[in-house]
Amino acid sequence: MTVFASPASWIESDAVAQCHQVAALDGMVHVAAMPDLHPGKGAPIGAAMASTVLYPFLVGSDIGCGIAVFPVRLKRAVPEKLAARFPDLDRALDPERDADDPAWAVVKGDIPAGHLEGLGTVGRGNHFVELARIGTIFDPGHASRLELAAGDLVLVVHSGSRGLGERILRAHTEVHGAGPAPDPGDYLAQHDDAVRWGSLNRRLLAARVAHALGFEPAEPIVDQCHNLVEIRDGIYLHRKGAAPGDGRDVLIAGTRGTPSYLVAAHAGAHAGHSVAHGAGRKMSRADALRRGRAKHTVEELRRTPVGSVVVCGDRQLLFEEAPTAYKRIEQVIADLVEHDLATPVATTVPLVTYKTPEQRDQRDQRDQRDRRDHRRKRGRA
Repeated sequence: MTVFASPASWIESDAVAQCHQVAALDGMVHVAAMPDLHPGKGAPIGAAMASTVLYPFLVGSDIGCGIAVFPVRLKRAVPEKLAARFPDLDRALDPERDADDPAWAVVKGDIPAGHLEGLGTVGRGNHFVELARIGTIFDPGHASRLELAAGDLVLVVHSGSRGLGERILRAHTEVHGAGPAPDPGDYLAQHDDAVRWGSLNRRLLAARVAHALGFEPAEPIVDQCHNLVEIRDGIYLHRKGAAPGDGRDVLIAGTRGTPSYLVAAHAGAHAGHSVAHGAGRKMSRADALRRGRAKHTVEELRRTPVGSVVVCGDRQLLFEEAPTAYKRIEQVIADLVEHDLATPVATTVPLVTYKTPEQRDQRDQRDQRDRRDHRRKRGRA
């Protein structure tokens, strides 16, 4: 087992213990832990685990979860105004009720596994849709190849396979628990459907937002799944919160109040051909909720240190997903660079982060607050 983190990084002992437990499983060849490592339900999050045996629980229930980045063409981006125009991404698209929705244009062919439940929704937890601006460019040549320049707008979508992946894992665990897949081929066929579904869902989410905000949907410039298993050299490489790092571009998510990093990943076999997928939790949800309520107000969490707006009608989720609940993204990136796993290309700075829809009274309160702030600023000018 190898942990790709420096002494300055926050790595919980419980997460390391989980890695050791996984390393002791039958057939396990190597466990590579990323700097965003933190404890998960039965298995660590932020790890790539290579084994001669396929273990579905090491991938987890959100098979196909990943992050995609889409180019955005908007003339003006005023966070407060755009936040109010985000569609309700808790409301699934229905083929009959929403037959005329233009977002369907991104669907080419059949829906994987015919799974319509939750289609076009973002989900809870750490999932989000974020309008962001390209900030610092570290590698102009690479950024240019991606047709990105400082100041450009992008849409970052982090979501997975919703109920489909959960259904697949539950069917396995009800019979086999945390044991291996008795028929790897059957599991992989279902798994691959969930991976395709997750990628399609990210495109649908992006298209829904594009039409609501007034720009044309585009193909993603990055779309990497970080919950999956693949076969490499006859070995099952399980990734749980670890992005493919074998020569691919990856968006490593920061928090709602910090930049994210677009990197060129070049991790080898010693790192499970993987890189971190985000900042990684520093606090459990219960701790974040308890400490956050003592330290922050709801209003503070809806307006971040970088000036962005958070759209979230679930107050508990606001505290659970507060920036302080996560590790420093700068340290995670520094660890990847130090271990020669990735090279930073550019940062994305949040403008609007969507988690869940706000209720009407919440929107009214926010609009009133924005008008008061605007009047105060004009008075000081």
